[in-house]
Amino acid sequence: MLRVLDAGESHGFALVGIIEGLPAGLLLSEEQINAELSRRQAGYGRGERMRIESDCVKILSGLSGEETTGAPLSLLIENVDVHDESAKPPERVPRPGHADLAGALKYGLEDLRDVRERASARQTAMRVAVGSVARQLLGVFDIRLTSLVTQVGSILANGPDCISEELLQRIEASTLRCPDILAEEEMKRLIDQARADGDTLGGAFLLFAENVPPGLGSYVSWDRRLDGKIASAVMSIPGVKAVEIGDAVLAAGRMGSQAHDEIIWENGFQRSSNRAGGLEGGVTNGDRIVVKAYMKPIPTLERSADSVDMATKEKKRPPLLRADTCAVSSAGVIGEAALAWTLAEAFLEKFGGDSMAEVKCAHGNYLSRIHS
Repeated sequence: MLRVLDAGESHGFALVGIIEGLPAGLLLSEEQINAELSRRQAGYGRGERMRIESDCVKILSGLSGEETTGAPLSLLIENVDVHDESAKPPERVPRPGHADLAGALKYGLEDLRDVRERASARQTAMRVAVGSVARQLLGVFDIRLTSLVTQVGSILANGPDCISEELLQRIEASTLRCPDILAEEEMKRLIDQARADGDTLGGAFLLFAENVPPGLGSYVSWDRRLDGKIASAVMSIPGVKAVEIGDAVLAAGRMGSQAHDEIIWENGFQRSSNRAGGLEGGVTNGDRIVVKAYMKPIPTLERSADSVDMATKEKKRPPLLRADTCAVSSAGVIGEAALAWTLAEAFLEKFGGDSMAEVKCAHGNYLSRIHS
């Protein structure tokens, strides 16, 4: 069973992660992990923190040379922007839209920084590092993931008809991960205006996973349905408030005869369309997995809503902290990591073994059976 535990605070000494369940013999590259961390930090609309931190992972254990040994893999990302605020008076004015108040009430905390430091989106740096490990595992079996931005504020981009190498290059070259050049320019102008107004923006991004074999996940119990696990993983990204798989929103307004995918046989079972987004009954069907996520505007902004002092109950403005204007493109990269981890869990549940040789054997035998 693949599992992970991470720890660390926004301005603490470091973020740490421990992965258990990786098969021995997986070739891992720190350079690839660091490349994913750089992608997370990029993007038009990001704030000052991205210019301070230059995230770099260190793998501390679980490798022999560059290959996993089957032992737990431990990861470390040291923080550059380290604060020791223990001598300062506690902060007691919760910020609307954040975990501040709910977290303080839950754990009985008097200083809201104790909530803010862990609830911070800074934690997603380790999540991307962990996701990169999962991505490298999936890459051995030619499973590929990407993301693109389809909306910033009120600006909508045209979605792609297909995933080509040219499209992937355009996405990576775009500072907003948006291949629609005209829409991207409008998005940038909107972000510039929001920044000037002391406001923030949300939006939407698409996630794709290519070459995923059919049969991952299960329909036999509700908690094993892979679409539910994917939705949970993507929804847990800070700021994401809705998740759609395939054409779910459009399908809700269609007749059943317009909503499903015809099954055909062409050197194997295929579908004439992909309205289901690669999942049926909680199980992958062999088509591209398509997930859309909707992100709310970042709640840390100059024009913040009023709040209340937890001690005096008086109306007060929350503290103004450093933040992004728009982070939808970065959320897409984090979404790739979340999807990669969830697919890797399901992949090893289906084809798991103690070594990569065993996993490859199980995977190969399965594909031979279903394509015969």
